Amino acid sequence: MYPIKIKRLPGYDHAKIPQRMSEGASGFDIFAAINEPIRLRAGERRLIPTGFAIEMPIGVEAQIRPRSGLALKHGISILNTPGTIDADYRGEVGVIIINLGQEDFEIKPGDRIAQLVFVEVPKVTLEEVEELSDSTRGTGGFGHTGR
Repeated sequence: MYPIKIKRLPGYDHAKIPQRMSEGASGFDIFAAINEPIRLRAGERRLIPTGFAIEMPIGVEAQIRPRSGLALKHGISILNTPGTIDADYRGEVGVIIINLGQEDFEIKPGDRIAQLVFVEVPKVTLEEVEELSDSTRGTGGFGHTGR
């Protein structure tokens, strides 16, 4: 268990703290901390405030991920998915939402707009070498095995 500290930011008294919507949920739903609706036109992207900041121990990363229902029903996604929040970041968590749908989409105050998932980050070192070992796949990539 990792202790994660969360702080509601000044000026966001109405902001909701992320919450798990079911016992088995991997992520915490994130809510829009806006005072009035925002109309997101088809193809448009916006940074949506959440009204909170977090503090995580070194070795933990928070990821901002799209909500599947918004993606399927409206074409709403997160532009840099997954968005990474590093353990040493203390600023407001923001969500870069993009409307990939055909129609405008309205984000209302308190709407669930994304999910927050915490993951362990392994400690690694990079070792520069002259050669890499062979593998069955080799250098094939970008769909080389078919559809």
